[in-house]
Formats: sequence, structure tokens, C-alpha cells
Amino acid sequence: MAFEFTDANFETEANKGVSLIDFWAEWCGPCHIIAPHIEALSQEYSGKVKVGKLDVDHNPNIAMKYGIRSIPTVLVLKDGEVFDKHVGVASKAQLAQKIEAALSA
Repeated sequence: MAFEFTDANFETEANKGVSLIDFWAEWCGPCHIIAPHIEALSQEYSGKVKVGKLDVDHNPNIAMKYGIRSIPTVLVLKDGEVFDKHVGVASKAQLAQKIEAALSA
């Protein structure tokens, strides 16, 4: 199951190693399209990458900090710094490529 990032836990959970964060909201149709990809990646990269979701309606501070204006937006962080960003629907393969790039950088 994908990790649930929140305003309260984000700084401690996303500051080391590689993290993939899906910024989403319940009312967002495209967010539901990529949700299965996020779940699958969380299982495939378990123990290597923290893959999770952040509900922008319930956690506005982190969304504001990273300038999230459209959802879904997926950020790949490496040691707390933005490594890559994708706005809109993405395939599982596209997201996996971003993870692999961060892991090998």
C-alpha cells in the first residue's frame, strides 16, 4: 500500500533516499487514473523507495511549499530535494523511469 504523506510527516519521511510523491485529491478524475500505478510502484520498490500520496485538500502546506497548482503532480525527491516532476497523467513505465534515474544518479 502506498505511504500516506501529510503536512505533519512529510519533512521526516521524504528527506532521505528517493521518494515518489503523488499530489492528488479525491475529486480529481485523472488522479484516479494514476492511482493503480502508484500502488503498484509502492509494492515493486518496497524497501528501496518511499512511494506515496499526499492529499492536497487535507495537506495544503506541503502542496504550497512545492508550488503544486495542478493535480495530479508527481514529484521525485532525492535526499529531500526535487529530482524530477511530472504534471498530469503518466504511465507506470514513465514513473518507473523517473525512479530508476533518481536511484542511479
